[in-house]
Amino acid sequence: MLAADDKPGYPFYTASGSPHELGRQHGEQAGRQIDRFLNYQARVLNIDRDGLRARALRFRGLLEETCPHLFEEVGGLAEGAGLPLGDALASQFRGELAQVSEGACTAFAVAPGGTADGKTLIGQNSDNPPELVNFGYVLRLRPEAGPALMMWTFGGMIGYHGFNEHGVAHFANSLGGGPGWKLALSHYPLKRMILEQRSVDDVVRLMRSVPVCSNGNYVLGDGSGAIADVELTSDGPELIDNGQQGFVAHANHYLCTRYASNENHQQSVPDSFSRQTRIEELIRAKLGSVTLEDTKTFLRDHAGKPTGICRHSHDGENHSMLDNSGKTVASLIAEPASGSLHLSCGNPCENEFVTYSLHDAAT
Repeated sequence: MLAADDKPGYPFYTASGSPHELGRQHGEQAGRQIDRFLNYQARVLNIDRDGLRARALRFRGLLEETCPHLFEEVGGLAEGAGLPLGDALASQFRGELAQVSEGACTAFAVAPGGTADGKTLIGQNSDNPPELVNFGYVLRLRPEAGPALMMWTFGGMIGYHGFNEHGVAHFANSLGGGPGWKLALSHYPLKRMILEQRSVDDVVRLMRSVPVCSNGNYVLGDGSGAIADVELTSDGPELIDNGQQGFVAHANHYLCTRYASNENHQQSVPDSFSRQTRIEELIRAKLGSVTLEDTKTFLRDHAGKPTGICRHSHDGENHSMLDNSGKTVASLIAEPASGSLHLSCGNPCENEFVTYSLHDAAT
């Protein structure tokens, strides 16, 4: 029913069945990480656990109305982890409980025409507070209805970076500035709903129909070889024209015409601009023959160190998006066509990539 991987790197958990069963099995296995993550959230947001719970319950109706099957799964998560429903809800809303921007990341997708084997490669470095390493794991789900899926996630979040059996994949970045916060669904249930879709077009339709409370970027791919980049804001999605260049890449500042303003760029983490330039340079230099090993090299890149694509903690200035302790806590590369996720636990320059399979046990 549940499996814990004993290989180095992030733990590997699996669950299957109804929405409630998915949540219950997930909560049983990840209960320790969930409880520790909630304690961390309470400390960082300066809100006690009762306060987190109370704030999270404000979102209950939104989750029930928008995605009732996921609300049922969250109920199972609470049961499996032995926690109140409000705690399991709090995991799904993370920094939105205090309207806090979290993390800086560099994401990419290379279409089949740009890779050596004619198959999409998509991934990112996830730059976050270093404590998140302690709460993370890989989660493989086989719902009784809908596609099998796999994601890297942490602390009980039922939606985060990953891909499904149809080849639909998404990775994401924070954005500086843009439209204001609204009471709506957080990005994490949406990330899970993305992994229930069959194509990039389906994902864009979903984004147009489900309002979110804050702003973030999505790098997308699907089994047909389509790739896209969408800056999803509280006012709706903005699709980025990649000029048919065969790849997309995104750091942490707006690229769309509507929001790529000096005002918003001043609210972006300063190194976002150099990381954007660098990831594009690296991909272009190999475009047409990009391999899995090339993408690992891209994500290990230290141009601009310590705040390069492979980010390290440093003694420089803090930023509201990510303070100076922030580092790459996970480096992820998905090969959706083969059902493989390659993942380093921490900086990829210091840690090996471990491969997790949608079809078999981790290898």
